Amino acid sequence: MRKLIFSVLIGFGAVLLASGLGSNASADGWGKYQVDDRRSGYTYAKKETRAMQDDDFVNPGQIWVDQGETLWEEKDGQAGKACADCHSDASESMKGVATRYPKYSDARGKLINLEQQINVCRTERMKAEPYKYESSQMLSMTTFIKNQSAGMPMNVKIDGKAAPFFEKGKEFYNQRRGQLDMSCANCHVNNAGNKVRANTLSEGQTNGFPTYRLKWQKVGSTHRRFRGCNKQVRAKPYGYGSDEYLNLELYVAWRGRGLPVETPAVRN
Repeated sequence: MRKLIFSVLIGFGAVLLASGLGSNASADGWGKYQVDDRRSGYTYAKKETRAMQDDDFVNPGQIWVDQGETLWEEKDGQAGKACADCHSDASESMKGVATRYPKYSDARGKLINLEQQINVCRTERMKAEPYKYESSQMLSMTTFIKNQSAGMPMNVKIDGKAAPFFEKGKEFYNQRRGQLDMSCANCHVNNAGNKVRANTLSEGQTNGFPTYRLKWQKVGSTHRRFRGCNKQVRAKPYGYGSDEYLNLELYVAWRGRGLPVETPAVRN
């Protein structure tokens, strides 16, 4: 029954799209928000949402940028260090850094994302307690750090030691799961631009994460969105920072290669 409802909704969305009503974005003309055949979620958003993101004084995600800047200068842990003690001015030292995550870690023998790298610095250099994955501190720090790369193109590495993890992420992306028997690709490849209820499906790009979602009324991580998608297809979600989601994060970041960092993006 759920599959039938979804099929009807997708079909209805296709009609709306054909009439020009199903999407707020045209197929081209989006400048920096479109690279070749890849489009940011910005191009699928309503004009009011785009306007909110574009104005730093209105963008609600900027609160987390400000909080992260405060944490950057705050000494913590037994070592009595702050991030700034090692990395100085974040606008210089962190510029371009987030565009390369997740990446392969020799120390771990697998992928590591920005959240985990922050906790490596906290536990090993600052001798401080790690931040909880979706805590206000972690969200503030990741939003602040990724914001230093705003406008720069996503550029993750998928060859060498990262290659097998990329392939696992690709496999996850295309694998059907849950009671609805759907994959990530069913929505974000096959039906990007179509409507599901009142929402327009985007390509599911992650260049704007951590993203402020109007639904959440706060910023959230890429893995929170992954978990939400899994729940929506009635599949059991994996844990924050799980290997499965790290692999998926790499693959999705590659799908958005060349798209500019928008953090903090604003979405519905």
